[in-house]
Amino acid sequence: MNKPNRIYELLLDYAANTARVNELTVGLVWTACKTVQPDNRVTLGLAMSPGVPTRTLSWSGTLAGRTLSELAGWITDWEPYKATVGMAAINCSLNARELPAGLSLQPVPGLGNLAVFEHFLPQLQGKKVVVIGRYPGIERYAEQIDLRIIERQTAPGDYPDPACEFLLPEADWVFLTASSLINKTFPRLAELSRAAVTVLMGPTVPWLPEFHEFGIDYLAGIEVTDADSLYRTAAEGGGVRIFENGARYRIVALSPDNSMAWLKTQIARCYAEKQQLTQAMEAWYGAGRPGRYPEFEKLDQITARLSRMDSSYKNLWDAHH
Repeated sequence: MNKPNRIYELLLDYAANTARVNELTVGLVWTACKTVQPDNRVTLGLAMSPGVPTRTLSWSGTLAGRTLSELAGWITDWEPYKATVGMAAINCSLNARELPAGLSLQPVPGLGNLAVFEHFLPQLQGKKVVVIGRYPGIERYAEQIDLRIIERQTAPGDYPDPACEFLLPEADWVFLTASSLINKTFPRLAELSRAAVTVLMGPTVPWLPEFHEFGIDYLAGIEVTDADSLYRTAAEGGGVRIFENGARYRIVALSPDNSMAWLKTQIARCYAEKQQLTQAMEAWYGAGRPGRYPEFEKLDQITARLSRMDSSYKNLWDAHH
């Protein structure tokens, strides 16, 4: 069994990115973090904004110019707005990488998040289905499948948070909102869902191959097709409108073969980064320069990330063979 903070260690490993934030908006529905990478690619990461407004954020006006790594560290904070900014920064960092192979769902006006449920609907017939988080319009499936919705801010017919302890272990399918990473309920919810086919979903989903370690069978997150349009839509209070303005769902199956192939690609990239930094460090000291190599901390982070990925790949290999 994974220790609860394992997922956050992994997220921070992958978010070791020194690119600086160009813009960050805490929108009505989505918090959006935007950077311009050294190759001039614009990258964008989203996280669902907290539902409770506040007037007392002490750091407003200070985020642009900070590194993604610095803001990503906020994911471990218990203050919801800081954790949300951290998640958006992590997704911005991850989205700078090549996305995993998967199925891209073409946006359908008015469907939004329901595109994920439409995709899986044939497999849900006759199954006990539990959804963590109320998605707009999801009630349309109540007469088609055996559906239970768990929501913190309950609507009529919803189950409150404590119901997860009773409903998830008995479920055949679980759709788990990635906002659970922000509010720190993910480790427990994933543990309770181990017996079910589990889909981690929503625009907050970080593209992380190690989710297989937590019993996640599918990732249903977004790929950014137009970063500028998506950023504007989030900044202007857009909710499901993001699926008509720069975002579409991608579904990735975390089968052993898929996860190992994805991890292998990430390991190769990480190893190349490490080699490049190691050679640069050797050249730094070889030139007789005083003091510590400026990128030593980054090299240390990449070495730790490579070690974790190697361990994850070995665990997958052992389980599969």
